[in-house]
Amino acid sequence: MIAKPDIETKKARIKANARLEAVDEVPFVVEVGPVHLATREFFENDHNELDWNLKFHKDRENIYDYAFPNVKPNTGINIVAAAFGCEYRVNDEADPWAACLIREENAGDVHKLAVPDPVNNPYFKRAWERLDYLQAHTDLPFRVLNVPSPLVTASLIWDYTSFIEALLVFPDEVHVLMEKVTQATILFIKEQFKRIKNRYSVGHEIWGLPGEMGVRVSDDTGALLSPDLYREFGVKYNGMIAKEFGGIVVHSCGDVANVAAVMMEIPGLKGLDFTIPQTENWAAIRDAAAGKTALFLRHCYWDHPKGSPVDLAEYTQKILDFFGRKGLFIQTSTPTAEESAALGEKLHKILAV
Repeated sequence: MIAKPDIETKKARIKANARLEAVDEVPFVVEVGPVHLATREFFENDHNELDWNLKFHKDRENIYDYAFPNVKPNTGINIVAAAFGCEYRVNDEADPWAACLIREENAGDVHKLAVPDPVNNPYFKRAWERLDYLQAHTDLPFRVLNVPSPLVTASLIWDYTSFIEALLVFPDEVHVLMEKVTQATILFIKEQFKRIKNRYSVGHEIWGLPGEMGVRVSDDTGALLSPDLYREFGVKYNGMIAKEFGGIVVHSCGDVANVAAVMMEIPGLKGLDFTIPQTENWAAIRDAAAGKTALFLRHCYWDHPKGSPVDLAEYTQKILDFFGRKGLFIQTSTPTAEESAALGEKLHKILAV
């Protein structure tokens, strides 16, 4: 078995790589099992959530990579929308769903929406209760709760099926909504940072992102927009968050080829995070961002098309060859701990200098 780097070495390499400095090994993480969601089993039971986290890292003990034990306090991506009054529907299949409040026929109601209290709003209070419970029962460091970008939250408050059209037809109303959502998001992040006693990362994913990167947001709606629309409704409001926290890492699932270059215009951008199998035009990402900002490229086993087995080590080699080493981070996973341990050793051979 290959000797794993100690925690301080892992932190130092992640920080140096994010600064685009030369490192001895491209940092990578290999997770175990399917994506962990805030389903009813976990959302409503803090003990189950703690047990999942402890088992997850127990299973990872023999894996060579750049993560180390931590707690992911999951409450789903829709929490800010719920705090604005969207009905939160906990279920057994996925993160809780949020029912929209705004449609074209009541677009003017955006003016009536109040920015939720970050301390006493019942949905935020549920998150703080979860943090309190988990922190009382483990000394492990904590990730932050998933932070939806302003675009994501706005697309949940406004009927998702007509939101893109609304950017064109009701731009003034959408901007009113985006301003309120951005303010609420900033308050939500600040409250998290205040309450988390031992912070592992400024994001909710397994990467131990240092504080100098600001905060990581999930911006999946961005992949659906044209460059001009993202510049107007994505760059501006993500930039406001970056200004507040000294930086921002922006994640988007989906095909980001149309918006990768525009994302680079976000003031204070510290990194981009993409699910790379979902974009066919890799050159659009490489030309816009490779070697210019930290580039987190994810390809978990469940990100690849079902029924089309992929050699995850070979796929990682393909990523490295195409995007280069500078600022590159690799995130992947396998179904079992044994497979993840074997993959970690293969990736070490590929990604070390």
